[in-house]
Amino acid sequence: MNDNVLDILIYLFENFLESDTAPQPSRDVLREELEQAGFAESGIERALEWLEGLAGDGAEVPAVRQRSFRAFSGFEMTRLTTEVRGYLVQLEQVGILPAQQRELVIDRLLALEAEEIEIEQVKWVVLMVLFSQPGQEQAYQRMEDLVFEGPSDAVH
Repeated sequence: MNDNVLDILIYLFENFLESDTAPQPSRDVLREELEQAGFAESGIERALEWLEGLAGDGAEVPAVRQRSFRAFSGFEMTRLTTEVRGYLVQLEQVGILPAQQRELVIDRLLALEAEEIEIEQVKWVVLMVLFSQPGQEQAYQRMEDLVFEGPSDAVH
């Protein structure tokens, strides 16, 4: 997967998934909409698979204790820069990203298979993960402010 997949995910999120009022469209409806929007078939399939992983059809996320310490594996350290890992820790420390959701964010970031993962990509993945998790409305609102506030990476 590449940045194009994240572009597709952002398009879906902004146009379909963020609405609480309407029922979520089926995979076929999403595929048709993405094809009409001009996205490539390979990217569409990868984005839909990524969403299935977000919904829990992918890797099992281990239970995490509230006051746990997160050590990154060698693979994670090669895929996630020091800046990205630090940003995730910072989000957790300020109460935006609970430990359980942090694990799902890491899983979904690695599933992007992007050559380089940047903070802007992390922000969008965190936003999508928090949106998909029940009981994370306040954290989602705080993260939404960070995503749409502009280029600053500071967490308040």
